[in-house]
Amino acid sequence: MYPYIRMAKELWNFRSAPPLGLFDPHISTHRIWPWDLDPWRELNNGRTLTLFDLGRIPMSVRMGFEKVAKANGWGITVAGNTTRYRKRLTVFQKVTQISRVVGWDDRFGYIEQSFWRGDECTSHMLLRYAFISKRGMVKPAEVIAALGHPAQCPVMPDWITAWIAADAMRPWPPLRS
Repeated sequence: MYPYIRMAKELWNFRSAPPLGLFDPHISTHRIWPWDLDPWRELNNGRTLTLFDLGRIPMSVRMGFEKVAKANGWGITVAGNTTRYRKRLTVFQKVTQISRVVGWDDRFGYIEQSFWRGDECTSHMLLRYAFISKRGMVKPAEVIAALGHPAQCPVMPDWITAWIAADAMRPWPPLRS
C-alpha cells in the first residue's frame, strides 16, 4: 500500500519551509519501518522507489509546481529510472534523502535522488519524468518558464546524457517471446 500517511507527514513538515530554486536540493530524513522490509529483512527495492516519492513530491511543492500545475491542468508522471543499491538498510535505521533536479531535454525532466546513512550513500537513482496534461505531454521548457525560470537547460553530466542515449536505443515495445 502507498504510504499516504507518511506523505502527508512530509508535506506537513515542509509546509513552512522556504521555497526552493530550480536546482536547490530538497533534504529530508526517513526511518525504515518493519513494513518497508523484504523477506531478507532489508529495505525492499520497490519500497525504496516509493520512499523516493517522499522527497520528490515535497520538493516539487517547494519549487512552486503544485500551484502552476493546478492553474494549467498539469501533472507529473515517472517515465523511467535507473537505480543503484549499494548498502543494506535495515529496520529502524534513519536515512537522509537528497533530491534535486538535474536538467531536462525536449521531452523529459531528470531528477537525481539518493539515500545516505551518515557519510555513506546507500542508494542512488536517476529518474526521468514527464509533465502531462489532458492534451498529452507538456514540454519541460514550458513548465520551467511557467515556474519563472529561464527555459534553457544547463549542461547535464556526461553519465546522465550517456544514460539518456543508451535508453533511447532500447527497443519499445519489448519482444513478447
